[in-house]
Amino acid sequence: MEQSVLMLQTANQSPFYPLLMFLVIGVIFYLLVFRPMKTRQKKLETLIAALKNGDKVVTSSGIYGVIAGVKEKTFILKISDQVKIEVSKNAIAGPQPMEENQ
Repeated sequence: MEQSVLMLQTANQSPFYPLLMFLVIGVIFYLLVFRPMKTRQKKLETLIAALKNGDKVVTSSGIYGVIAGVKEKTFILKISDQVKIEVSKNAIAGPQPMEENQ
């Protein structure tokens, strides 16, 4: 008797039910992962486009410096008094964090 009830319940399910579940999981995944990642990337792109000489930045490899020059695809970073390096615009992770005075 129980087996026939179980077979009856599975027979009444729509054949689109697994497809609908994958769609729901995909939408949740998009909202939790891809959408925040895209907004973070757009924010970083606008920040990099707005950088100018004298701005303090940190690179993705952890180098702190001040922008001393702007080229089409690169920045010249002044990392010490007499040391300047050229880095790709993609290497900029963001502005230097504010220092806390203790």
